Amino acid sequence: MVLMRFAWLAGLIASAIAATPDQWRSQSIYFLLTDRFAHTDGSTTAKCDSSMGRYCGGTWQGIIKKLDYIQGMGFTAIWITPVTAQLTEVTPYGDPYHGYWQQDIYGLNSHYGTADDLKELASELHKRGMYLMVDVVANHMGYDGSSTEINYAEFNPFNNKKYFHPYCKVDNYNDQSNVQNCWLGDTTVSLADLKTERNDVKQMWYDWVGSLVSNYSIDGLRIDTVRHVQKDFWPDYNKAAGVYCVGEVFDGDVDYTCPYQEVLDGVLNYPIYFPLLKAFSSVKGNIKNLYNMINTVKSKCADSTLLGTFVENHDNPRFASYTDDMSLAKNAATFTIMADGIPIIYAGQEQHYKGGSDPNNREATWLSGYNTDSPLYKLIGKANAVRNQAIFASDRYLTYKNYPIYQDDSTIAMRKGFDNSQTITVLSNLGSGGNSYSLSLPNTGYKAGTKLTEVITCSTVTVDANRKVPVSMAGGEPRIFYPTSLIGPNLCS
Repeated sequence: MVLMRFAWLAGLIASAIAATPDQWRSQSIYFLLTDRFAHTDGSTTAKCDSSMGRYCGGTWQGIIKKLDYIQGMGFTAIWITPVTAQLTEVTPYGDPYHGYWQQDIYGLNSHYGTADDLKELASELHKRGMYLMVDVVANHMGYDGSSTEINYAEFNPFNNKKYFHPYCKVDNYNDQSNVQNCWLGDTTVSLADLKTERNDVKQMWYDWVGSLVSNYSIDGLRIDTVRHVQKDFWPDYNKAAGVYCVGEVFDGDVDYTCPYQEVLDGVLNYPIYFPLLKAFSSVKGNIKNLYNMINTVKSKCADSTLLGTFVENHDNPRFASYTDDMSLAKNAATFTIMADGIPIIYAGQEQHYKGGSDPNNREATWLSGYNTDSPLYKLIGKANAVRNQAIFASDRYLTYKNYPIYQDDSTIAMRKGFDNSQTITVLSNLGSGGNSYSLSLPNTGYKAGTKLTEVITCSTVTVDANRKVPVSMAGGEPRIFYPTSLIGPNLCS
């Protein structure tokens, strides 16, 4: 196993636990559902049928005991699901194991542990120079029953019907008023929609989010269902949190999603997600659309380097549910880490989990045995390592916006970085059965004669007299090039 720890990175982060957007720009995030990641006793056999929607026993203490596993892939931050106290009933849909059916925002979900456990998780991460991101929900509260049955007194602090919009169902995503003022969920489990335009509701949320971050030493927030709350709510929420906030705007339309970065530090990069998925989930995928979207996002989002880049999460089917091909999975994961933005890898992705739509994509990570020899575990570790090294070598690497330099029907090549210390990433969607072929890449920024290491195969090449990089592709595998003189000691030893 290649161990991706750099003393320089830990020192840099440990000295700057303040979690500004600029500090988050350099992070790489491992996202996990607390209930599905690790048991306190370290069990790898505890039963968990994701289709049942029940609590499976993951805890904050369990996460602490598996931080070596996470850090072994080069991650510098984790994102955990909401920590607030949930409805207590077993609903027809199961338990609120995921954390999105909250009833008491000042309480904690006792299934995950105690307040001291959550504080210890933050402390143990900080000792390693890592960040803690916590998922939060401001749009709604959860109730086991229909809108006509809700006892609003059970919600803390929103304990009166006046704090909520009258019931109507979100059923028209082309009508922003419907999206913001109506209710998600259904009549089985109600997601009571808060009237976030009220000043008292705003203030209750702003007071709470500041206390949450302070009480538990949280470094960043992922915000659920951002598009379902009016935009003028978010700037003061972000300010009250005092840390980097990345919002979920579940829409691939760049013209709809990017404006939310005007009211929050960042958003999840759904505009890239959809063409990324389509490019690599099939050997017939469309590379051109991905190439074009890279440039579109750069031009239309306020700062593409502060977006959250991903190809898997708990709301979308696993990548491997579309294809079993390991080479395609490697290319998708490599893009996630080497393109613009803050990389996000979803727990189980490194084990090639294949779950389809929710809840089947919420498998227990422990059932993999935390295999550190899996192909994707190793690939993710190498990609994170070279990214971390590039960040260390050049203070301008992160702000250089990803530049696609080559594209054909099955290949895309991208450059990121300046000053002869940039990375060049070459991706293919030919799959594991793909033929061998060669490329000669222009516009890489390297000087003639520069020796480069291709970190996936640990082979070396030399930039030719025309400043082109010779690339050998085979078996549909990705390639990442970096100057040999700057390669870290553990990457290709």
